[in-house]
Amino acid sequence: MTDLRKSNEANTAQDPKRRELIRAAGAAALAGVAGATLSGAVPANSQTVQAPSRVGSAGGAAKGSLGARLRGVQHFGVTVHNMDRAFAFYTEVLGGTEIMRDGDFQGDRIQNTLLLKEEIEARERALNPRTIGVPDLRSGAQRLDVRFIQFDNVVIELLQYRDKEQPQGSGASFAPPRDETSPAFPRSMHICFYIRDDADFNQFIRDLETESARRGMTNVKANRIISVTTDGARLQAPLEANTNPITDGPSDGWTLMYCKGSEGEQLEFVQVRGRAKQLFDGAIDARRRAVASLGN
Repeated sequence: MTDLRKSNEANTAQDPKRRELIRAAGAAALAGVAGATLSGAVPANSQTVQAPSRVGSAGGAAKGSLGARLRGVQHFGVTVHNMDRAFAFYTEVLGGTEIMRDGDFQGDRIQNTLLLKEEIEARERALNPRTIGVPDLRSGAQRLDVRFIQFDNVVIELLQYRDKEQPQGSGASFAPPRDETSPAFPRSMHICFYIRDDADFNQFIRDLETESARRGMTNVKANRIISVTTDGARLQAPLEANTNPITDGPSDGWTLMYCKGSEGEQLEFVQVRGRAKQLFDGAIDARRRAVASLGN
């Protein structure tokens, strides 16, 4: 990582701490997954939960299936247009806790690590890499900054690519946001947050939009379960239209709503109760047993 920063000495001093912080964040996220109902997709025909097949012993797990070598999801990342705004949204509005921040990443190795596939594609298509969203970290013309934020059972990483002349946090982004933000597009991703069982979900959505609007975060817009044709009508929809409770099938007890974040990224908020909660709790128990069996 000697070419990631201007100063090799600073890089050497910071890397051990950074590795430990990220490792701690992953451990915290995994512990949260083991101790809480996860938010995720339930297959439409899912009725029972089966433990993954046992793969060897603990000593042989590294040679087993790919799944046997995983410790869970470490974080979800989102590339942002304005780092300070996104950071305020995830910490001050949604209540996450900062783990660490780092930045000014540049150089050949980080360019290859993050963007090699896109550079090859640009070369094959005889395109300037910048036109397909490839910054020049290699020469240092652009830089990458990151911040990690901890929630109960997930870590969010915010990333911003900026020109070297731009200040960290509040500086202009290297590239504009994508206009097409429909979650139906293949390759689209979303971050899902779990709402506590005793929270008023409908009121949460209203308060989220109100607080975000007060801060000038105009991208934060939640959907409604009724059809409207204008944004004004969306805001005037009754409170009970803010969330979609599912009351039959395997997803019975699952309540959800899609919402855009401060940078226009796709978010989901869910409450998981009833049958859906039983399915997810059963999956957690099955996963624990399967992992424990690897040590026997």
